[in-house]
Amino acid sequence: MISSFALPLAIPHAVPLITRIGVVAATFVVAGFVKGVTGMGLPTVAMGVLGTLMLPAQAAALLLLPSFVTNVWQLFAGPDVRALAKRLWPMMAGIVAGTLAAAPFIAGGGGAWAVTGLGAALMLYAAAGLRAWRFPVPARHERWLSPVIGTVTGVVTGGTGVFVVPAVPYLQGLELTREDLVQALGLSFTVSTIALAAGLANAHAFAASDLSNSLAAVLPALLGMWLGQRVRGRISAVSFRRWFFICLLGLGVQLAARVFV
Repeated sequence: MISSFALPLAIPHAVPLITRIGVVAATFVVAGFVKGVTGMGLPTVAMGVLGTLMLPAQAAALLLLPSFVTNVWQLFAGPDVRALAKRLWPMMAGIVAGTLAAAPFIAGGGGAWAVTGLGAALMLYAAAGLRAWRFPVPARHERWLSPVIGTVTGVVTGGTGVFVVPAVPYLQGLELTREDLVQALGLSFTVSTIALAAGLANAHAFAASDLSNSLAAVLPALLGMWLGQRVRGRISAVSFRRWFFICLLGLGVQLAARVFV
């Protein structure tokens, strides 16, 4: 379990507690800012940055409430969540099943390879973003492809704490309206967050006593999201996304290389 924003890998306990808390708070402000500008990215940024400072299971436990709060906000801001849930429920079921099955890996069974897996997931997502990969999904294939994509996304979520691969490219390929896409992403991320919390709890890597740390991260995440929304119309979305993916790629490479150092 996590105690007092412990950062065991890169920041020694001799560093004042206020400094360790400040590092975590700043991470969630940045992650919230990215989500405010782009509509996604909070868990990915938080896992990428915190993954360089602590074990992936600890980072995943910290991001649970900030991810849940911001994604529920995004989920219910759209037009018709019931119709979307009815269409995407096979994918959501796959996410839950895959996450619960893979959660023991990030909770400790994977060791250093969990960090490598996190790095690989970030690199893949960054590459997809930089290359602007789009995979149109014909309607006739959605019925069987949706649960497959959900299950793979769940396995990646349970193994690395990253929710976006391959869920985001798949949802983008469904040719949803902009409003429905944003809401579908919120639905996917919300289900992933809940499933990850359950998976970590089942693996004894998260308990009710850890909620205070995660709750403390909600405010900086919301602050960052508010700031991102304020500046969204004043900056180039294309340039911002490009630099976001470049930074994410760098984090992924650093994490993936750790096992070889």
